[in-house]
Amino acid sequence: MFRRAFWFTTGAAAGVWATNKVHRKLRKLQPDSLAAQAADKAVETGHRLRQFALDVRDGMADREEQLHEALGLTETGAARELPPARPAAALEPHHPTTRITRTTGPNRNEDH
Repeated sequence: MFRRAFWFTTGAAAGVWATNKVHRKLRKLQPDSLAAQAADKAVETGHRLRQFALDVRDGMADREEQLHEALGLTETGAARELPPARPAAALEPHHPTTRITRTTGPNRNEDH
């Protein structure tokens, strides 16, 4: 008698547990739940990408500082001044360019 009651109770408990497990899985597979999961994953990915970008930016700044120190470009004084502007005459070419046209050749209707 006790053995039958034990197995009946064990079977009922296993059935309730399995039913609850199946219902949870079915709720997770509903469209609303899938959309919420996808949105959560997208937000999480966005946070990871933002953190990665911040890490890259920090690394670039550190490396730039190392290169400036290695090349002796660091200054302890005030900010560097820009060089004086060049006169406009220096920007113009000294020799004007001429267009050279070919009067002979394979593309000028010459028989070959």
